[in-house]
Amino acid sequence: MIKRTYWIERIEAAWRKRNIVWLAGVRRVGKTMLCRSLTDVEYFDCERPRIRRQMEDPEAFLAGLQGKRIALDEIHRLGNPSELLKIAADHFPDVKIVATGSSSLGASAKFGDTLTGRKTDVWLTPMILADLDDFQNTGLQHRLLHGGLPPFFVMDTPPDAEIQDWMDAYWAKDIQSLFRLERRSSFQKFFELLLAQSGGIFEASGYAAPCEVSRPTITNYLSVLEATFVAHVLRPFSTRRAHEIISAPKVYGFDTGFVCTMRGWDHLRPDDMGYLWEHLVLNELLAGVGRQGLGYWRDKRGHEVDFVWARRGRDPVAIECKWRADRFEAHSLQSFRRIYPKGQNLVVASDVDRPYSRKHGDLNVTVCSLEGLLTLLKS
Repeated sequence: MIKRTYWIERIEAAWRKRNIVWLAGVRRVGKTMLCRSLTDVEYFDCERPRIRRQMEDPEAFLAGLQGKRIALDEIHRLGNPSELLKIAADHFPDVKIVATGSSSLGASAKFGDTLTGRKTDVWLTPMILADLDDFQNTGLQHRLLHGGLPPFFVMDTPPDAEIQDWMDAYWAKDIQSLFRLERRSSFQKFFELLLAQSGGIFEASGYAAPCEVSRPTITNYLSVLEATFVAHVLRPFSTRRAHEIISAPKVYGFDTGFVCTMRGWDHLRPDDMGYLWEHLVLNELLAGVGRQGLGYWRDKRGHEVDFVWARRGRDPVAIECKWRADRFEAHSLQSFRRIYPKGQNLVVASDVDRPYSRKHGDLNVTVCSLEGLLTLLKS
């Protein structure tokens, strides 16, 4: 069994804060494999009726596990999963639990409200660079084309048919279980178009006609995709200056393999690499720093900074993504820094081994690898 070292350490760190860890992520991202790879953890598969019967009396079940570490996989199959976790948090603090379930359960307001302050969330993203080392396949082209869901990553050929099966299961098991959307064909058409146009500025009206639904319905569809982790919505960073774009979000599909499939790519050309590299950098950022404070910047003259990380009380960090470092041009960063002069300027490139500094006029830029990005952000 492959041990995903980075994520194991994340769970261990989360357990040091609270005894309940909610391991979130899309289907087939590796939650079950990760739970099974934890050391000294008793594993319970809640899809099995015999296991569910053991948990019908949550207090009796937990009382028999004093001082143990347990994994409750597919916990959404229980009648009232939040009740069991609430009892564990309030009355059995020495029972450490990692729980997984449908992404739609994590999106449930009832589930979140009940466990507020009682659990630590760990969001398992598609495979990051540290995972590639664990899988002993560090080829970036393979990761970009196949995507970061482990069963698809290890395949010899691009997983087009498997991705379609995944989308069918996503509708049947995640969307219908919570959101009860109608018009499956319209929703799936929107999802496919969104993946094909991943990384672009989102305009709901542009999707309404091809999906044969209203603009408000498209907006609702996007909120569903975002709540279930399959779309990442980045809103523009701005202090509401007149010449900045302040309302149009950018939307990224959650996985490069899905983006490639919806674009019809079965191999990657040099020009495709930069486009997908931006997605991979975003995935690394989401795994390392989360969604809070992460956006992008654009002005009305067309200057754009790929990502801006703006923490409360800190200067905004500007991040540009380039497949090759020599493709970087400073015009957009210079425009951004004329408005926001303080903060780190980072260029993340695939052909860099160690960070170095460059000067573009008055602009100081650090060029770094993807491995070094989070180190610089946390320094």
